Amino acid sequence: MRRKDNAEANSGSPEGKLRTARYSEKPRRSVRAARKLALTTPDLVLLSLLAERPMHGYQANLELERREIRDWAGISRPQVYYSLEKLARAGLIRSLETDEPAAGPERSTFETTAKGRAALADALEREEWARQRDRPAFLTWIALSWQARPGVFQSQLERRRSFLEKELQREKETLRSILEEVGHPHHEAVWMVSLMIEQFTVELRWSKKIERELKLRAPANRPDYVRG
Repeated sequence: MRRKDNAEANSGSPEGKLRTARYSEKPRRSVRAARKLALTTPDLVLLSLLAERPMHGYQANLELERREIRDWAGISRPQVYYSLEKLARAGLIRSLETDEPAAGPERSTFETTAKGRAALADALEREEWARQRDRPAFLTWIALSWQARPGVFQSQLERRRSFLEKELQREKETLRSILEEVGHPHHEAVWMVSLMIEQFTVELRWSKKIERELKLRAPANRPDYVRG
């Protein structure tokens, strides 16, 4: 967590008069338009970032890298520029007038509009934010690990533990830098990194328990298979 184009989206009815025979086409077009304007994670992150202060695309990328964006959201550099163009077309951000020559999204300075802040607030009320669970790759590996060669489970467990220890140390250093920057412990960045520290700590403790139990590993006593 180290840690003017304000093109409004003019989506209306098709040009010309709507004839009875074409009424059935309108819902399909509306659905397609809604899909096109659906806000993705990169869109929401950019709306939030530009609500803090105006930035151009290059600055936004640097700031997201400083905040270690890839630790908490899947956003690439190209996605940032794509989102800027999309949000500007929809009127959710606007480019500020400057004395600099006209430029593309990389150098045009944008800020979030009132419409954009409202769209972000609406998106943050969606139920799915609180009702999803991750599917960690290591969990998938454990499910398949009974097919691994002898000794592989132990070696992979050691690799995982080594990775967790490094990540735990990195998050602790990140937390120190965040506390220095924000000046108090009651900030969303502090809570986010604290959660990661807790998760890494719990998994490290769990991995030591599994290592002790590894010699007791055995197949299911009463497997119950689906009958066709």
